Amino acid sequence: QVQLVESGGGLVQAGGSLRLSCAASGSIFNIYSMAWYRQAPGKQRELVAHITSLGITNYADSVKGRFTISRDKDKSTVYLQMNSLKPEDTAVYLCNANLGGKHYWGQGTQVTVSS
Repeated sequence: QVQLVESGGGLVQAGGSLRLSCAASGSIFNIYSMAWYRQAPGKQRELVAHITSLGITNYADSVKGRFTISRDKDKSTVYLQMNSLKPEDTAVYLCNANLGGKHYWGQGTQVTVSS
């Protein structure tokens, strides 16, 4: 089992920045990848950013150039630096860990961007 604890969400004005953190604990010795997803009301869940155990990253087109995913050296904590935030970035952001096909999810943290 894996537990994911998120922090860093909140309310910010358009153009501002936030940094989300996700700390993994438990059976974390063979995590293949970690990722950030987001879910807005009435919208499909969207993959925002993804990082593998080798450090390979992928981003949604809507956040390229604005968001950066990174991890600690021990690979147990992943971050999402969000710059130049837009109202359309408003959503619940969910941390995900993939252990060879088994997925674990955090509780979600609300990000609200005001105009």
